[in-house]
Formats: sequence, C-alpha cells, structure tokens
Amino acid sequence: QVQLVESGGGLVQAGGSLRLSCAASGRTVSNYVMAWFRQAPGKEREFVAAISWSVSNAYYADSVKGRFTISRDNAKNTVLLQMNSLKPEDTAVYYCASDSLRRVSQVATSYDYWGQGTQVTVSS
Repeated sequence: QVQLVESGGGLVQAGGSLRLSCAASGRTVSNYVMAWFRQAPGKEREFVAAISWSVSNAYYADSVKGRFTISRDNAKNTVLLQMNSLKPEDTAVYYCASDSLRRVSQVATSYDYWGQGTQVTVSS
C-alpha cells in the first residue's frame, strides 16, 4: 500500500522560507513521477511542481518558478519542496502526489496517490 506523508508546513512571514517533505512508503520515489499541488480556501487544487522519474527533470508552475525547488532524497525515499521568497498568495494546503503511469502532468486527476496535506500560511 502506497502512503505519502507531508510535513514541514507552518506559519511564516512574507519573504521567508519553508521546506516541505513528503515521505513515501510502498513506493520508491525515484521510480515514479512525484508532484506537489496546493489548494487555497475556495479555490481548486493547483499544480505547483513535479519531478520526473528518469532523469529528474523538474517542472514548475509559472507562479512559483524561480522561488520553489523540487528535489528527491533517494536515501530517505522523500520528495522535498524548498520554498523561498514566500508570498501571502502562497498560503494553501500543500499536497504531495504520485503518478503510477509515470506521466508528468499538471492535472490533479492524473495522480492516483495523495498525502493528507500540510498547511502553509504566509503572513504579510
């Protein structure tokens, strides 16, 4: 059974940084596409970043490009999201996701395993 557990969320001031972690069990993160999505109150879940399973190519939403970095720690079977220069509009619940078909997609329905989410709140 695949389980994804996010951690690292919290409250930070605008301009600050946070690092989110997604610990996987039942799946080796280096063999699958892993992604981060976020959902703010009253809004749809939106793509943030993804990392491919083969050559570790990274993909980002335009809104976070240059500020966020997705990476993998294969030794810990964990996916990381380093978030710098945070803005109030980054406030959301952040979810880790995995795609069993190894497709890099910005569409949430393409991913079949999800974590429970971790809250990120950026104050102005």
